[in-house]
Amino acid sequence: MKVLVIGRDSGIAGAVAAKVREAGGTVVQAGRNQDEHVDLTDESSVAALAERIGAVDHVVSTASARARGTVADLDRDAVRTSFDVKVIGPILLARHFAPRMPATGSFVLFSGASARKVMPGMLAVGATNAAVDAITRSLAVELAPIRVNAISPGTIDTGAYDGLGAQKAVLFAAREATSPAGRVGQADEIADAVFFALTNKFMTGVSLGVDGGEVLV
Repeated sequence: MKVLVIGRDSGIAGAVAAKVREAGGTVVQAGRNQDEHVDLTDESSVAALAERIGAVDHVVSTASARARGTVADLDRDAVRTSFDVKVIGPILLARHFAPRMPATGSFVLFSGASARKVMPGMLAVGATNAAVDAITRSLAVELAPIRVNAISPGTIDTGAYDGLGAQKAVLFAAREATSPAGRVGQADEIADAVFFALTNKFMTGVSLGVDGGEVLV
């Protein structure tokens, strides 16, 4: 099993890569700061990556560019980049990698709990994630029998929240107080879900919530 994982070395992408290797698979890691460079906002970059790597069994894209803020504060360019990376980027990945995949191959994209749970300051993030859910279903039909699924995490303790500074602890405490699971998630728990999506040959067009019940409250 040869899996292309797009994202940072650490966090969820790193955990996914480790999980695949642990199962005996081969991993190619790509991203803006990886040895295999790719910029999901540039189709020529995606096409060049496909040419370099060649055939793969699965593609996992964890890349994101979050545009947090209320409607009064949102930066237009940030919103556009969010869609470019997380929605248009995976469409380009499908265009250039699906022809290089076996019929048993799959794509795993990343949505998020904000697609289903409205939260102040998460307007653009939620809209982006909802769009991922939509393209997951459409691509599952267009690319069949290649499978396409999405993982929809809740609040996960990765470096993605480090930019919040002291507010990270405040946010996590609030999530822990209200989540049915009583805590935030860990990267390896999301990696387990990704591996399930990669290996379950009867699942396609699904956005799998792994959120500790966060969307229920």
